[in-house]
Amino acid sequence: MRLAYETWGQRAADGSNAVLVLHALTGDSHVAGPAGPGHPTPGWWDALVGPGRALDTDRWFVVAPNVLGGCQGSTGPSSVGPDGTPWGSLFPYLSVRDQVTAEAALADALGIDRWAAVVGGSMGGMRALEWAVSRPGRTGSLLVLAAPAAASADQIAWGSVQIAAIRSDPEWRGGDYHRASPGEGPHRGLGQARRIAHITYRGEPELDARFGGRPQPGEEPAHGGRYRVESYLDHHADKLVRRFDAGSYVTLTEAMNGHDVGRGRGGIARALRRADMPALVAGVDSDRLYPLVQQERLAALLPGADASRTIVSPCGHDGFLIETEQVGSLVRELLAPLPQPRTAPAPPVPTPRHP
Repeated sequence: MRLAYETWGQRAADGSNAVLVLHALTGDSHVAGPAGPGHPTPGWWDALVGPGRALDTDRWFVVAPNVLGGCQGSTGPSSVGPDGTPWGSLFPYLSVRDQVTAEAALADALGIDRWAAVVGGSMGGMRALEWAVSRPGRTGSLLVLAAPAAASADQIAWGSVQIAAIRSDPEWRGGDYHRASPGEGPHRGLGQARRIAHITYRGEPELDARFGGRPQPGEEPAHGGRYRVESYLDHHADKLVRRFDAGSYVTLTEAMNGHDVGRGRGGIARALRRADMPALVAGVDSDRLYPLVQQERLAALLPGADASRTIVSPCGHDGFLIETEQVGSLVRELLAPLPQPRTAPAPPVPTPRHP
């Protein structure tokens, strides 16, 4: 098993200043910094990480892994298996719990016994919550953004139709397409999955305000042309297909569909009682995929949380990525009460692994 990860800042001698940041479905370890070799996109929370920023690298040692099952350096379906060929259809089912177990092994390798904070949104919020429930002694504080305690039927339904779109592509080949010629593969299915997902990621009023029922310039929907909103979805589908693996998309979506911190633990309320560290929970007021009521219920059950917070945004679920000023305020609030870490030079950490 391999986990790609990136770090920012200097680890304290005792590891007490380490903060774990966990990405969403199609994110990666590249939280901050420009696009470049190994990093197909700029940092997805670039405004939050650096000297003087919410995740102040003069104080905190920030660690961000690429999730197990992903395709930006960590072991996933596109990785080479024991027989020297890509895992493909032989790649096992992964749960959020499996992914957190892998992240705990990374913490061990870095010499971090306890994170000062674990922070994540969407799928990253699911993993952050799993850290708090399964390893409360290693989770000093918690920030969960736009994520539930368990996937709802509605969320499972949206994820399932995306998986079906990928698997319906003839180029899927049962998941064993990784040795196809360049340019081949289940790109149409992955693009369609992204179109479906992106509708759920944005707010209906925002889409209507931006695009309405207007046609794409130079095209006529009555004669086979597209509406502007269709062009927008095509754009995001094309972007994802160029940088993401369809097998990873299926693997990670299945993990999200199976997310339930209460399964096998006596139910959600009982499981959350384990997570007694200081916690903040926030949702986006226009999120139709993970509606705010889920974060309100989660906050009410976490012993260390007060009322859930609201990120005000017209951008739907993506608001937790876009509204960096509001998210930064939440991060600062979470970290401010924590003891000033000792930042004496620490033993060298393993060289960060990038894609």
